[in-house]
Amino acid sequence: MRLAALLLCTACLAGCATPDRDARLTAGASREADVMALYGQPRRIWPEADGGRTLEYASQPMGKHCYMVRLSGDGRLVSVEDTLTPAARARIVSGMTPEQVSRLLGTERSRVLYRNSGEDVWDWTIEPDQPGGYGLRFNVHFKDGVVLRTSQSMVFRDRRFPGLDD
Repeated sequence: MRLAALLLCTACLAGCATPDRDARLTAGASREADVMALYGQPRRIWPEADGGRTLEYASQPMGKHCYMVRLSGDGRLVSVEDTLTPAARARIVSGMTPEQVSRLLGTERSRVLYRNSGEDVWDWTIEPDQPGGYGLRFNVHFKDGVVLRTSQSMVFRDRRFPGLDD
């Protein structure tokens, strides 16, 4: 019970200050150390072809954002992008590899392999619990190691077990 309360508080606090809205970060002036001092260790660090790096701050499974903080080769802030916006999700197309998808959207909420269809479906929370008791997820369906299609799904809370999430 205490762990659940701690996770809930952490998720709520994470939504208060986000890299894309933080006035303490300035493109060209802020450095990697500034970002990490404010937001901690990223979930993953992606190397860039130009020698820079991208820090991934994913809020899955409970949140609806994934901030990719792009740094130049000398460690200066270049940009911050929320990769779970509708425009960012629209960049996922058939034929992409799992690594390409993960690089664009960040760490997924979950993965489910459907043996009968041969699809491996990854999902991201894009709208947490709404007042009507449902949430929205963005799904990427892989087959034979590439994106087959994308979809969205509504997830309803099981009212038989109040307080428990899936």
